[in-house]
Amino acid sequence: MKFSPLSHSRAAATALVGASLLAMALAGCTSNTGGGSSASGPYSAAKGCEKVGVLLPESASSARWEANDHPALVAAIKQYMPNAAAPDVTNAGGSDTTQLAQAEADLTKGDCILIVAPHDSTAAATIVEKALAKHVPVIAYDRLIQDKNTAFYVSFDNVKVGELQGQYIAQNYQSYVTANSNNNLVMINGASTDNNAVLFKKGAHEALDPLISGGQLKSVYEQFTPNWDNPTAQNEMQAALTQTGNKVAVAYVANDGMAGTVIAALQQANLAGKVLVTGQDATVAGIQNILLGNQSMTVYKAIPKEANAAAQLAAALSAGTSTASLTNGATTATQDGGNLPSVLETPVSVDKTNIASTVLADGYVTKAEICANVPAGTDGVC
Repeated sequence: MKFSPLSHSRAAATALVGASLLAMALAGCTSNTGGGSSASGPYSAAKGCEKVGVLLPESASSARWEANDHPALVAAIKQYMPNAAAPDVTNAGGSDTTQLAQAEADLTKGDCILIVAPHDSTAAATIVEKALAKHVPVIAYDRLIQDKNTAFYVSFDNVKVGELQGQYIAQNYQSYVTANSNNNLVMINGASTDNNAVLFKKGAHEALDPLISGGQLKSVYEQFTPNWDNPTAQNEMQAALTQTGNKVAVAYVANDGMAGTVIAALQQANLAGKVLVTGQDATVAGIQNILLGNQSMTVYKAIPKEANAAAQLAAALSAGTSTASLTNGATTATQDGGNLPSVLETPVSVDKTNIASTVLADGYVTKAEICANVPAGTDGVC
């Protein structure tokens, strides 16, 4: 049988189309595993990207979001993506609906990489899916997004954060139990919608449960706090004090913002400085409370390191280069079966003994900030 030139051309064209379709299908199945080209496959819009959207969750829960994360992320993006436009930075003000609308606005404007600190770890999955539809990668910042299509996750070892808080209690509770003639433990956790709060609680319990089961501490009150709301934390502490007849030795509090209002409740009961109070974020107010003796410790998370990691990942996505050296093989599981390439920084416990060598030495806070309204000579810092 003889083939005409025309039939041969059609066969060749058919084969070429088939090969192209196969290549496209394979490309569509490619996922970012922390190695190889980080802007391939579903995140193709990131290649050459010069417009980054940054979405922050709220400001009321902690001063860190606007005071630290916002400027750190802007500076890091400018450093690692010098040709990029100034990032679009928005804050959801504690609203999932607002955060989704802000993400949609960024995508409409052509932002081709999103760095998202979710207000709600589950609700933010909608942002990931809307971004994916436009081949835009989402880097989950500080808080995990429960979606396997999230490109990367950048945070701290959040179980370790809780462990540091719990270990501090385990090492120091005896002084407070003796002083108050009771061993009652109150636990005021963060928002259950924030995966970090769940991890903080887990880490804290790993350190505290042996003491609880052994009878050294008595768990009398434990609550998650919706939206990390500081006034709600104060109400929770007041409820615990009423329940126990003002007998509380230890108040595990998940962050400094809530610790401040917990301390207000303790002050009303003339118990400030007589109860071990934990915190997190090393805020100016938190450090001041430590210097004044009303808060026992906080957890310092070097936010510039976290911001730098997010910006370096964004830069690699834009350049289409490997992220293997950034993630070092670390992954974090999501509830829908994903394993997100991750960068997890190390948190540090801070109390009055190491303020100078940690947050002051790093320039995270200034002496002028933390010593405002603090008596001179306090703990050798002010």
